Amino acid sequence: MARIVMKFGGTSVADLNRIHNVARHVKREVDAGHEVAVVVSAMSGKTNELVGWVENMPKVAGSNAPFYDAREYDAVVASGEQVTSGLLAIALQSMGINARSWQGWQLPIKTDNAHGAARILDIDGADIIRRMGEGQVAVVAGFQGLGPDNRMATLGRGGSDTSAVAIAAAVKADRCDIYTDVDGVYTTDPRIEPKARRLKKIAFEEMLEMASLGAKVLQVRSVELAMVHKVRTFVRSSFEDPDAPGMGDLLNPPGTLICDEDEIVEQEVVTGIAYAKDEAQISLRRLADRPGVSAAIFGPLAEAHINVDMIVQNISEDGSKTDMTFTVPSGDVNKALKVLSDNKEKIGYDVVQSESGLVKVSVIGIGMRSHAGVAASAFRALADKGINIKAITTSEIKISILIDGPYAELAVRTLHSAYGLDKS
Repeated sequence: MARIVMKFGGTSVADLNRIHNVARHVKREVDAGHEVAVVVSAMSGKTNELVGWVENMPKVAGSNAPFYDAREYDAVVASGEQVTSGLLAIALQSMGINARSWQGWQLPIKTDNAHGAARILDIDGADIIRRMGEGQVAVVAGFQGLGPDNRMATLGRGGSDTSAVAIAAAVKADRCDIYTDVDGVYTTDPRIEPKARRLKKIAFEEMLEMASLGAKVLQVRSVELAMVHKVRTFVRSSFEDPDAPGMGDLLNPPGTLICDEDEIVEQEVVTGIAYAKDEAQISLRRLADRPGVSAAIFGPLAEAHINVDMIVQNISEDGSKTDMTFTVPSGDVNKALKVLSDNKEKIGYDVVQSESGLVKVSVIGIGMRSHAGVAASAFRALADKGINIKAITTSEIKISILIDGPYAELAVRTLHSAYGLDKS
């Protein structure tokens, strides 16, 4: 017998038929004698609809921006998960399974006060552990918790993944199964490279890099939590037959295991290729090369909540001037340019230039720590295809390369092949 947390995303619970299918997956684990908690997202599209309702309320006179209290925003958008948890509990009860729904405040899942983007501070899993021990299935509404102001607080987009991993850590689950519309983590996006392979295992650090660099399988914060608390996490498909052979395998169910790198016996040099579209590059020309200039640039951008990624600095031959180039999401480029303009005198640049429509392609693998020449292979492969590199950043286990948007798919396929990831 094991203790398992199962999480089902929006597409998995998109309608009543799919909720019934989810109930069959849960029943399989209950029938095997396991203690089970389930975390659910809102039905597909429901959160967007609820957000739209809030944002389309009457605006403040003379303003183009929507006005709403963030606490009431959370009260509205958290209702999607409440509906799903209740419906799934009803479906399980109709199958003869002892189940009840839980809202975030009932556990409670305690969060900070950042409504709309709250972070989990603590979860009291004692009551759920007791109920599971008595044979009851806990169906928990994901994406939500209880803030210090005693109000509902939501965790931000993708927060149900975070809820599931946090609950798994709190109840000391043997594993956390994240069910989604894909059957695992692939070496790259199969829609771009049909030869992409599903990975049997991937290390926490690799998954964290892939999630932060464009892979949409898991939310970044959920991977961080899993890594900190050593929660063995499986990415699985909810659309496979719940009763198919192997679906109930306790130790090695179908899908991809995200785990500590010590569990991976044969480490590949490169595990996967990720990409992020809609990147923009901003360059500040002829800055004075003096202490504090970087703080003068990136401090105001951080205060404006603009995420800066790749940073490249070029110093003039006499050392008196420097150029600073960095990337931001394309959607933030105008906001970033305004921040820089407002701080021009303090920063002291001559000219600012920007370019949108770029793509960041990343090569990821824990095996890169002990192998030389990985970066050179990427540069050579891209050069052979005539793909120009605009910027490069590296870490122990990743290389990120900025290129023109139209070359994105060619670059992904080229790098996937260059590292032999298309070979079974």
